[in-house]
Parts: sequence; C-alpha cells; structure tokens
Amino acid sequence: MPGLLRGVARTAVIAGTASAVNGRVQRRQAERFAERDAQIYADRQQAYANATNPPAAAASSSPDRIEQLRELGELRSSGVLTNEEFAAEKARIMGGV
Repeated sequence: MPGLLRGVARTAVIAGTASAVNGRVQRRQAERFAERDAQIYADRQQAYANATNPPAAAASSSPDRIEQLRELGELRSSGVLTNEEFAAEKARIMGGV
C-alpha cells in the first residue's frame, strides 16, 4: 500500500503543479490580450477624433498660409527670392510639407 499512496501523491503533486503553471500562463496571456485590445481601442478613438476634427484645424491654419504667401510674394518682389525659390516655398506651404 505505501507504494500506491506514494504514486497517488506524486500524481497529485504533478497535476497540481501543471494546473498552477497553466493558470499562470492563462493569466499572462489574458493580460497581454487586454493590453493589446486597450491599445487598439485607444488607436481607434484617436483616429475617429482626428477624422471628425480636421476642418477646425484647417480653418485656423488658413490665415497663416495666406500670411506666409504674402510674405513670400514681398520677398520675391524685392528680389530676395528667385522665381524658383518662390515656387518651391509656395509648394511647401500649400502642400503642408
């Protein structure tokens, strides 16, 4: 009988260890998936916020562009900028590059 009890006890210890390891692995995976899902949700919220707010940002930058173009025109008229430099800067301002 002692051999049988030892075998049963050993099996119980092995099963308990395997169960504990499995539980830890599942918890770590669940935490990792929860973090990933939270990041995806935050990215989607940010994308939605950016998609719904651009007209306000474009309206506020429009006077700045006009002022920059006016200054460029004055620099070209005074001879500080060549036509090629003026065209390059104008493209940069209009393209937002």
